[in-house]
Amino acid sequence: MKPRAHFPVAVLVTLLALAGAATAQESLEGVDWDSVDPSGQTVTFWHQHTQERETALQEIIAEFNETNEYGITVVAEYQGGYGDIFQKMLALLGTSDTPNIVVAYQNQAATYQLVDGLVDLNPLVESERWGLSEEDIADFFPGFWNSDVFPSFDDKRLGIAPNRSMEMLYYNIDWLAELREGGYIDFDGPPTTPEQFRQAACAATEHPFSGATAEGASIGYELAPDASRFASWTFAHGGDVFDYEESRFTYDSPAAVEAMTFLQQLFADGCGAVTTEQFGDQTNFGAGRTLFTVGSSSGLPFYASAVEEGSGHQWSVAAIPHTTEDPVMNIYGASVSLPAGHSPEETLAAWIFLKYYTGPEAQAEWAAASQYFPVRQSVAANLGPVFEAVPGYEVAFNLLPYGVAEPPVPGYDFVRDIVTSTMVDIVTNPDLDVQEALTELNEEANEILAEQMAELP
Repeated sequence: MKPRAHFPVAVLVTLLALAGAATAQESLEGVDWDSVDPSGQTVTFWHQHTQERETALQEIIAEFNETNEYGITVVAEYQGGYGDIFQKMLALLGTSDTPNIVVAYQNQAATYQLVDGLVDLNPLVESERWGLSEEDIADFFPGFWNSDVFPSFDDKRLGIAPNRSMEMLYYNIDWLAELREGGYIDFDGPPTTPEQFRQAACAATEHPFSGATAEGASIGYELAPDASRFASWTFAHGGDVFDYEESRFTYDSPAAVEAMTFLQQLFADGCGAVTTEQFGDQTNFGAGRTLFTVGSSSGLPFYASAVEEGSGHQWSVAAIPHTTEDPVMNIYGASVSLPAGHSPEETLAAWIFLKYYTGPEAQAEWAAASQYFPVRQSVAANLGPVFEAVPGYEVAFNLLPYGVAEPPVPGYDFVRDIVTSTMVDIVTNPDLDVQEALTELNEEANEILAEQMAELP
């Protein structure tokens, strides 16, 4: 296996930020929010959206800026991907240089909170003047609403969800039909078990799609290595990557070993390939060169574009093939948080925007434009036009009841890097001992977790 660098960066940055963050957070303790005046404030919002989604977000913000009665102005700033924003935040935690609003996964929020780097939203949610009604709270999907409450931080609410997505199996309908007609597979529709998945992936490498528009060998399953892929395949094999009772990673669990052994053998048999460039799996899928990929449901519009520009085949999404009786789906999504270090007036102005952004009207616009899942049940009840317009969206939406989540613990961003590296090692080296590799991974992951938890205030 490749030698890996350890991650002192988290601890180092945490120590650098400690004094400033603590001071900043203390300044909001005991604030009587009902008496704070947000009028005339300008707040910044760091986000990762591009293209159509950035346009839709800017439209929502423009509507808010034009209609809110307090003269609040929100300025949205694209700051790169999730990882870019995380690194920038680590360097600024606890200072007034942080944005007023930031997109953050739950594990990233947990890392920020090691130095009290975020505002606890509970007092704002409960504010008689500025808070949410019981009816409003009940309108959120319970799992989405509760995902930003952190028991490890005294049940503080460190964010609020504006959207969610899910890991899905993308498949080429026409190619599967050709394989079925040729007698190369013995099932109809998408594979529901790992064995059916293997059968189709291996058949596809021997029997290219008739409508392919790209040159090169056929690929049964093209893997974009990622910690979420690892978790999704482990969930589908009946396991988890974290023990919530013992508060420790379980990357060496029997289900994880079974899942990675399955993938290792699939690749050893020539039925899978690691993508060689970012979003290369989407491009090859669109060109009819790749039969299966696994990725976020948020990629639905990008897959639609890839197919439209490629071979134009029929395609859809399905549950990841599983050994469990029911599917087990990996649901995730970044929330929006309020960094500490700002005045009560600015913080309240940012909160008022979050209320608007997660409100029914903006949620309806956001779901239709972004193809993310909405967080409001009242919005979901009117998704018919989106179901018709976006291939696969309804299939994905109906799998929400089977959702589970990856661990929202501090340091998970650093753990994800070594998970991805280990996954690549496993699928590219058929001689690698999977159990041994995952035991090593698990030990390193839990060392990182222990370092992070030691910083808890």
